[in-house]
Amino acid sequence: MDEAALHELFAGQRRGLAATSLRTALHVASLAYAAATSVRNLAYDRRWLAIHRATVPVISIGNITTGGTGKTPMAAWLANWFRSAGNRPGLLSRGYRSLKSSADPHDPSTITIIDDGNDEKRVLDRLCPGVPHLQQRDRVSSARRAVSEFGCNVLLLDDGFQHRRLHRDLDLVLVDALRPWGYEHLLPRGLLRESLSGLKRADVVLITRADQCSTTELAALRERLRQIRGCDECVEIAFAPQRLVDLNWNAQPIDISAGKNAFAFCGIGNPTGFRQTLRSLGVECGQFQPFPDHHHFSISDLNQLADRALEMSADVVFTTQKDLVKIKESDWHGPPLFAVEIGVRFLSGESILQSHLNQVISAGGAPTL
Repeated sequence: MDEAALHELFAGQRRGLAATSLRTALHVASLAYAAATSVRNLAYDRRWLAIHRATVPVISIGNITTGGTGKTPMAAWLANWFRSAGNRPGLLSRGYRSLKSSADPHDPSTITIIDDGNDEKRVLDRLCPGVPHLQQRDRVSSARRAVSEFGCNVLLLDDGFQHRRLHRDLDLVLVDALRPWGYEHLLPRGLLRESLSGLKRADVVLITRADQCSTTELAALRERLRQIRGCDECVEIAFAPQRLVDLNWNAQPIDISAGKNAFAFCGIGNPTGFRQTLRSLGVECGQFQPFPDHHHFSISDLNQLADRALEMSADVVFTTQKDLVKIKESDWHGPPLFAVEIGVRFLSGESILQSHLNQVISAGGAPTL
């Protein structure tokens, strides 16, 4: 089942005995998942499981659902914000799907592990160059390394809301306005990584893609936050297209895409958000091909995509930064391929976020803005 069909299943749009039976089976499995996450959170709340404190402030950027809520552009914004204040930020992440293995052709039994970072790391290396980014499953260990080896005085824990083993001084949780509550079910029946009551642990909730929903929908979202958290204070942000970049990462004006016959593809957690970003640029794609999140494009994939774009006489092909970093120029034979470079634009609540950031950093003795 592809990702679009899975979302239709979660939303109840797929009907019939087979779909109903599958939803029932997934619901049963989600009960076990809910029990496991509840016990785990209780163990950390009661300190039955150890929480390790770093020697510098730690700020977590996370979410309560799976899929793309915009953590990567937000992490880049935070890293650059701290640098502008004279701090030395470091990024910590697990590095999901970052390892590749290769065998020596002369000795197939010898496997070499090559760690060139996953797609998110490669994007962040471009958006905030020079900021150390350590990818390691044990983020307590990588926190120590970031301080001792790279001299970091503030750490950004990417996708860290459920990683409670490392103490954080500020928990930022991103909620996607287009798909905020994960179909109201925990994994695997829905997209929730833990119960919505977990949002009570968040210090600041950031509603992402707030520009892509109506005033009524935003009001309903805030009301739901008030019911869960006791207040509806939040930060509303949009992901604004900044420019286009080609396969050599040369910048192009954002308006060159308007009115063109376009084809687009992506392998991210929220392809709908990317498609709406293209529409905001005046781009209507003749065809749009989504892939699973973190998809590694094979030569066969790229050849098929290029052929489809040529068959429809596309003038231009669009993808995301996370996808472009995985594609070599020599592997693409289709029409000109561009990624849309995204930045953070605050719609409301920027002062709320900056106040929290300054409080944390001031308490840690580091420079503030």
